[in-house]
Amino acid sequence: MHAHTLLCRASLIASAIVGLSAMPAQAQSQPADQPAANEDDGAIIVTARRREESLIDVPIAITALSGDQLAAKGAMDITALAETVPNVTLESSRATNSTLSAFIRGVGQQDPVSGFEQGVGIYLDDVYLNRPQAAVLDIYDVERIEVLRGPQGTLYGRNTVGGAVKYVSRKLDDSFHLAARGTYGSYNQADGVLTVSTPVTSDGLVRVGGSLARLTRDGFGKNLTTGMDNYNKNVWAGRGTVEVHGDKIFARLSGDYTHDMSNSRGGHRFVAGMLSGIPVLSNVYDTQGGLNTPRQDVKAWGGSLFLEAKPNDWLTLRSITAYRKDDSTSPIDFDALPSADVDVPGIYRNKQVSQELQALFSAGKLNGLVGFYYLDARALTQFEVRLYNNYPAPLLLAAFTQADIRSETMAGFADLTYDFTDQFSLSVGGRYTWDRRDGYILRQNYINGGSPVFGSAGIAFGAPSTNFRGSKSFTKFTPKATLTFKPNHDNTLYASYSQGFKGGGFDPRGVGVNAPAGMSQADFLSFKPEKVNSYEVGYKADLFGRRLYLSTAAFYMDYTDVQIPGSVACKAGGITTFCGVVSNAGKARMKGFEVEGRAKLIDSDAGKLTLSGSVGYIDAKYTKYVTNISATPTDVAAYRHVQNTPKWSGSAGLDYALPVADGTLTVSGGMSFKSKTYQFEIANPYIDQPSYQLYDASIVYRAPGNRWSLGVFGKNLTDKRIKTSGYTYMAANPTTGVLTTPLVSTLGKEGILSAFYANPRQVFVTGTLNF
Repeated sequence: MHAHTLLCRASLIASAIVGLSAMPAQAQSQPADQPAANEDDGAIIVTARRREESLIDVPIAITALSGDQLAAKGAMDITALAETVPNVTLESSRATNSTLSAFIRGVGQQDPVSGFEQGVGIYLDDVYLNRPQAAVLDIYDVERIEVLRGPQGTLYGRNTVGGAVKYVSRKLDDSFHLAARGTYGSYNQADGVLTVSTPVTSDGLVRVGGSLARLTRDGFGKNLTTGMDNYNKNVWAGRGTVEVHGDKIFARLSGDYTHDMSNSRGGHRFVAGMLSGIPVLSNVYDTQGGLNTPRQDVKAWGGSLFLEAKPNDWLTLRSITAYRKDDSTSPIDFDALPSADVDVPGIYRNKQVSQELQALFSAGKLNGLVGFYYLDARALTQFEVRLYNNYPAPLLLAAFTQADIRSETMAGFADLTYDFTDQFSLSVGGRYTWDRRDGYILRQNYINGGSPVFGSAGIAFGAPSTNFRGSKSFTKFTPKATLTFKPNHDNTLYASYSQGFKGGGFDPRGVGVNAPAGMSQADFLSFKPEKVNSYEVGYKADLFGRRLYLSTAAFYMDYTDVQIPGSVACKAGGITTFCGVVSNAGKARMKGFEVEGRAKLIDSDAGKLTLSGSVGYIDAKYTKYVTNISATPTDVAAYRHVQNTPKWSGSAGLDYALPVADGTLTVSGGMSFKSKTYQFEIANPYIDQPSYQLYDASIVYRAPGNRWSLGVFGKNLTDKRIKTSGYTYMAANPTTGVLTTPLVSTLGKEGILSAFYANPRQVFVTGTLNF
């Protein structure tokens, strides 16, 4: 049966079940994925296990931040979570503002091209975002964000081997509500968000609402060649929702749209041009790349239909139907210099359709969930690598690549919890996944120009170095078991085992003609799934009359068939070019711990003083990493590092809230830190980020009833320069990875050794109005 036909039928069946199982009524029903966070009494409600539970009762390492908490911190997008959540890295990917690189507990993925799967699942209102493009979600109209650490394969499926990040939008009010938020700050930052909602019927049964956001900022630097801003922001975004609330039924139809017109970000070089002699720039936010076609442009939109029915007290039925699409064009200037050498224009086009069905039941001591999930996703990546042989000679060669990858996934899952006593419970679950990857990869060289896809009139040169269609199917059962002990309402201890896996696929950058004799291009370019076995123990508590909240977890993870995507200079048909190199490198081991806490030091009518903090430690290392050196398999694990995974991370914050003029004045200060971070598996003294600390502060006044607020925020107050990613194509020892002396370029005449940076110091004022 065709995928779309299957989806439509499943959606219609789900709609019919929900519609027949409950008649609408006037009383309001709270949807399971939209609970409010009640921070005053400590009972923060989350849906990490797809059902409403107090944060302290969930036997998972989870951090939940409410929309109010995020606003108080001045958080602008989901990458800000990495400042306070331990063992988590969330960053914008290299040349874009909106493509996400995510790592949790040493597992993730930073390569955005089709063919590679994410290691951390990103969810927008329970809809999985299959691709990293447009996944840097701006924070507005949000109820809360949950970060789940460790494999979530049973309830969330493939590609959650490191964990999951859940963005939950705010539910609509049962009365008219109008809110406005405006921000102005450093670098001419000017943001505006308008949100409105209202009941359509007098009884509040039907409600509609929407938000419109305009987010702009000048660049932190300049492109000295084109004169354009570098690291600027230029975004339009919006969301719309229609909801039906009843005592036994809830329905939500929602849609969202984002248009990111920010300029492509250019990197900072660490060495002078090896051919031109152009010196290194003093400002790391300035760049000199000459490529500006196609213009950077990211459009993403999607819609979802959430249906929930409660035909009786023990059964809840849900259906989640979704469609998403995004289109991106991006000019990536690898050498960050005016010469058109190693210039890479790129196009990304992604779309997905998904359907999830769930049945939750509660029968005395037994509670559970069973479900079905289906995803049909297409990812098209087109790019070309433009190489020149002499500066500033005419174009010699352009290597064009087109990778069209289809992913089709079906899974059945179940999670059951049995309460042996009021204190002891056992949860067991499993998910069986069928995963198919179909790929068409074409790689064609052009001379005297490039591919017509990018408007060039180059001449096709020789036979394609890659031209194949292939498919691979994978099946996997991922189990989970958790034993929980609750000596009383305010303490939870647990021990768990869980497994996760990330799908296999095809390397879109690979060169098929380099396949060894007797091996097909499909086998040469394919890679296997990877798997994680995780063991965890944890303790959560509300102590001293709920004045102290404590959450701790210790974990051990076995990581096998680790996928290591990368690209290197290589020969294809005797021509030096740019090739993908992907391997299931071998094995890795991660072990560590996380501690999070919040203490009410003063809690009186005269004021409240709250201390919060977190610390994470992870010892992540490869135990096996086999690569071919001079055609000889060699284990180089001793010289390789787990990327984007600092050994230490954490934060500390102090908030003092005191009553002023019938409102509340809150003064806050915070510090976050990370130890040394390796950008890739091979250490590089230029682009790796040494340990650092960031300092933030804010002062916010909220009027009575939160009718309005005004706040001043300072981020990265010491103006620290933080490297988040980079490019390197320099000769190195194949075993140790140590760069040669002097430096020798392996791709391009000018040499490629550059980095991208996080935001510098920013100060901004934010005001809100609520009606």
